[in-house]
Amino acid sequence: MAENKIEITRNMESLSGDQIAKTLIPPENTQCSTRKTLREVKLRDDLLRRLKRVEGQVRGISGMVERDVYCDDVLHQIAAARSALKSISHLVMEDHIHGCLVERIRKGEDEVVDELLVTIGKLL
Repeated sequence: MAENKIEITRNMESLSGDQIAKTLIPPENTQCSTRKTLREVKLRDDLLRRLKRVEGQVRGISGMVERDVYCDDVLHQIAAARSALKSISHLVMEDHIHGCLVERIRKGEDEVVDELLVTIGKLL
């Protein structure tokens, strides 16, 4: 799992996208730090693919409203987009718990549990 994680070097502000891609190196000791999360490439790509699909769904719903499509049909599409976002949030939460939270709890940062409870409250 760790071998699939990536970390961008400190000088990334001055690099172009291609240069950044060439400077990716495996993380040394952490998955989450300074409010950033290093995700496995496979997970990140999956999340982005799903988010682009939801983005398309929302644009489609907007078009339906513009065309005065029947309310029930619009509501069905809204429910589908909401379900897709819920699925994405579950994937992010699972990665957060297995990665960031476990790591921080092992370091003795018990306050992270309060952070998790606030996040769960927002999701519910």
